[in-house]
Amino acid sequence: MRAVWNDQVIAESDDTVVVEGNHYFPLASVDAAVLRPSSKQTHCPWKGDASYYSLEVDGATNPDAAWFYPTPSDAAANIKDRVAFWRGVTVSE
Repeated sequence: MRAVWNDQVIAESDDTVVVEGNHYFPLASVDAAVLRPSSKQTHCPWKGDASYYSLEVDGATNPDAAWFYPTPSDAAANIKDRVAFWRGVTVSE
């Protein structure tokens, strides 16, 4: 799978985990140079507390476009150390 935003590949891996229709990429497969910490946090009743990254590519910023669960619940342990994308990020094979 490949995640692309602003014409740049930001993540690529054959090892994604699909949860609720979202591909969670291993953190190591994400281009760390495009990630910017975000203060946004949300809560999912069964996965736990999510934290976010904004993406920055060629001077353009996509706020809060990537999320991850630093300490997922036991039910969502399979997405630990993984990142998912939205807000215009295209995920495809």
